[in-house]
Order: sequence, then structure tokens, then C-alpha cells
Amino acid sequence: MSSWEPEAHHLSVTRTARYYTLGRPGPSVQTCWFVLHGYGQLAGSFLEAFRPLADASRLFVAPEGLSRFYLEGFSGPVGASWMTREDRTAEIADYVAYLDALHARLQEQLPDAALHVLGFSQGAATACRWLALGRARARRLILWAGDVPEDLPAEATRRLPTPELVFGTRDRLIDVTRRQQLVARLERLDLHPVVHLFDGGHRLHEPLLRELLSARPS
Repeated sequence: MSSWEPEAHHLSVTRTARYYTLGRPGPSVQTCWFVLHGYGQLAGSFLEAFRPLADASRLFVAPEGLSRFYLEGFSGPVGASWMTREDRTAEIADYVAYLDALHARLQEQLPDAALHVLGFSQGAATACRWLALGRARARRLILWAGDVPEDLPAEATRRLPTPELVFGTRDRLIDVTRRQQLVARLERLDLHPVVHLFDGGHRLHEPLLRELLSARPS
């Protein structure tokens, strides 16, 4: 048997990331909302849910995951993913750096706007890793149909703002038991999450979305 084995290496390269915005930077913008899509979605389509909530006081920013793929076979609709389990450490580092760079660019135009972050499904874990491991600091963090990654070190998790957890009561991916386990784990980390429920499945819910985005952070 040969003693030669494949050896993995990494090389950092420059690549082009895509993001969408809704609203215009300007002195009237009070909040900059980063909204992170879920697995298999695209940023432009995800941002459509926020169109009814657009006004002069908010700038919505929807970054797109760096890995796109065909949702069905080898053609047709395309979606994006933030990461997979393959080479996950490098993928996490890449998207944390990407989101940090994007936030820094926008912060130059909006130095006084508060950063608010909403992550949906896979985007919820992405939001947590970004805010726990990156440079940005958010005033609000809404985790919709997702949770805080269990592999985040406790000291990094404590850098998160108080999480607002949103679940559909008929979400087949996150049942009552899983919700209770998540809340209990965050309580042990002294994060004291706020939980919001709506009658629905694994999706955004416009009435509750409007209510949450209109609320003033405490």
C-alpha cells in the first residue's frame, strides 16, 4: 500500500460577493437592517418580504451566501447556501470576513445608523457566528426559524445582543421540544431570549415581521 496520501491546503483568493439593498443611504436612516436568507434562497427574492416595510428611516441589506447551486438537478432554479459541513471552518471564516467588509463599507455612509440583524433559518446561525466572531456589533438580533449554533464558544456567544426568537407553531423543522431546549440553553448562557410565536410554518410572517421591525429596542 502506498504511503502517499492527499494533503489539504488553503489559499485565500479575492472573489465577488452579491448583495441587495432596499432604501437609500442618507441622514434620515436610523437603522441598517442586515437580513440573512435561509438555505436555498437568494438574497433578492428574500428581500421582497421586506418591501412593504421600507421607509426613509431604514436601509435593508440582504447579503447573499457565497455558494450557489441548482435546486433541482443540473438546471432550473438556483439557490445559495452560507456553508456546509465540508471545510466548515474556512467557510465560516470567509462569510464572517465578507459580512464584516460589507458592514464596514455601509458604515462609512451611515455612521450614526444602528445595526439590526435578522437571520432566517440557516441565516440565523450565520448571523450568530458573524456577530460572535466578527467585528460588527448589533443593537438587535432576530433569529427567525433558527437558533444559536451550539458549537459557538460560550464566551463568544455572550457577545450577542439579547436574541429575539421567532417560531411558527406549525414549523416541522423546529418543534416544541426543540424550542424549549434552545431557550433553556440560552438561559444557561445568561442571554435571556425573548420568544415570539405565530400560527404558521417555516416561513416569514408579515404581520409579526412588521410588528417586530417597528418596535423600539429596549
